[in-house]
Amino acid sequence: MQKLKAANLYQSELLPVSGKLVERYNQCLKTLGFSPTKLTSFSIDGIGWSPEIAEEKKELLYLNHGEANAHAIIISPLQKGKPVYLPTHTFDRELMKLVFKTYGNKINDITRDSAICLDFDQGIDAFYGPMDVLKYKTINIHFRLINNLNKAQKKQHELIEQFKEGNNFIDETLHEKLLQSANTYGDLRNRDLELPELQYSVSSFYTRAFGGVYVLRDFISDIIVFEDEKWYKEAINDTTHDVLMYHINHDELIEKLRNHLIAECDLDEVIKTPRYDRVKKYELSQQLKETQHSLKEIFESKILYKSYLNKIDINALKKINSVELYLERLEVSNEYKLKDMVDVDLYHALHQPHSSLEPMHQDLIWKLLINVSPKDVLFLYWYDKEQFYKTYETWDDSFKDWVIDTIRNNI
Repeated sequence: MQKLKAANLYQSELLPVSGKLVERYNQCLKTLGFSPTKLTSFSIDGIGWSPEIAEEKKELLYLNHGEANAHAIIISPLQKGKPVYLPTHTFDRELMKLVFKTYGNKINDITRDSAICLDFDQGIDAFYGPMDVLKYKTINIHFRLINNLNKAQKKQHELIEQFKEGNNFIDETLHEKLLQSANTYGDLRNRDLELPELQYSVSSFYTRAFGGVYVLRDFISDIIVFEDEKWYKEAINDTTHDVLMYHINHDELIEKLRNHLIAECDLDEVIKTPRYDRVKKYELSQQLKETQHSLKEIFESKILYKSYLNKIDINALKKINSVELYLERLEVSNEYKLKDMVDVDLYHALHQPHSSLEPMHQDLIWKLLINVSPKDVLFLYWYDKEQFYKTYETWDDSFKDWVIDTIRNNI
């Protein structure tokens, strides 16, 4: 990962945490029912998740109580706009945007001397089966301040009102209580510490629960796509829900996405795009084992690229160029069939979200498509960083160099 880190492509926007903020973070962990960290410094993302603490606890989703109960921690207003590197759901980023949009000024004030614990409550205490993901309708975001600062404010107000009554201004016991409150919490009289719960309506989304599940709503029919075959096999036994179910490796999935106007693929147009060029280069990289030049050199030189392309096995060459061969022959005769000529994984890799989809849905469908056939390294980085990082470790060093340059040139 050192090359990625040097290129600022690996968790580069994390917020450093040290000193007093560590104490507040640990108070949040305790408030949420988690054990504190022993680290004296670490970094966090927009939702308060820390890779260092995850490594310390040997638990990636250490801010979750099971797959159904996700939480967040805000200890700084600088978390606003920061990436969420390990979301439990694809809408987690939207939840944080809503929080900062609604309570940005209050967060600035509160985090001066406190911190905020967030509970993302979808009304499900625990998952009992994969079809429970269909229960996601509305997310209620609950807030809690460490040290119960809002309750301390209420108590301080009560003491002040008591002080104003009759001759209470000479009551030394009351004086002591007021001083103790002020010394502990400061002057809370004019601070706005109330954070009423927020609601977020869920449409289509992806969740890590049950090995990874896509729930596609707002289309012709509801569709569920499972990444884990075990949970897919359990789900298909369910007869109480009127939904279409697929495993992510089912060939008919892409066809269904096209029929439901969720995905599309115009080969005449896609071959003109940089994405098609990246996919072809990825395919070629899988065929080149021993080369006299680095893959980065080969892909950046048209002469070298053509040279190595023509050195590979003829069947592999036909596979890589199958789209162009099909389109060329289609100009001569319409008897040629796409399924007979174009490699199915390559064809799937060239699909894109349907142009009619809203931006939020487009991002979700890009994530789905890139996981069906992960051949575009740039889009894999954009839409599924976790999978990108895992796959990156398996690549040849020279291919890594090309990938890094590709990403940096498109950011």
